Amino acid sequence: MKELFPGVWKKDRQIFTRSLVRDGSAYAKSIMAVDDVEYREWDPNKSKPAAAMMKGLKEFPVKEGMKVLYLGIASGATASFFSDIVGKDGVIYGIEISERSIRDLNIIAERRGNIIPILADARKPEEYAWIEPVDVVYEDVASEEQAQIIIRNAERFLKPGGFAVLAIKSRSINVVKQPKKVYEDVLEKLKPHFHILERVELDPYEKDHLFVVMKPKF
Repeated sequence: MKELFPGVWKKDRQIFTRSLVRDGSAYAKSIMAVDDVEYREWDPNKSKPAAAMMKGLKEFPVKEGMKVLYLGIASGATASFFSDIVGKDGVIYGIEISERSIRDLNIIAERRGNIIPILADARKPEEYAWIEPVDVVYEDVASEEQAQIIIRNAERFLKPGGFAVLAIKSRSINVVKQPKKVYEDVLEKLKPHFHILERVELDPYEKDHLFVVMKPKF
């Protein structure tokens, strides 16, 4: 296997993370054992960061030991791979508005030990103002307010030198406009606040999505 990013490996057309827990098969497409170590296959058809990697992403800022604020964590599918990467010394603060998703996330979080589920509205960072400064703010929220959400949260929680990562869902923002026009509209809102480092369209893995990696200007 070839290391694609720190904590992420690639073999042929497959992407893997080293499982933080034994039998880490939940949300993995498959499990591969190498020298008694489990590696979990990260499915690009079900996870936007994996899709971005398959489409040639060059900058993936989540690394071992980091603190991550994950907005829209849902039941923890993608977050379980973030959990593998940040390891036992990292932590993921997972914001989710759905009580049902939080119940599912609690099961994953209990086994992994580095995910903290938080039932809250990502549009209102004051609801979880106690969170410590983080290295990465990652947003995957189905809302027409995607730009405002990541701006508010990054301004409040992101450490100096940290990264903001956004998966723009064009159909959640405007079902009438062409996705490329929606992307440009969102990027224009972001540019006063962030340096856009990279942008990757996720088709065909995730239709009508743009993956954006940024550094704050503030």
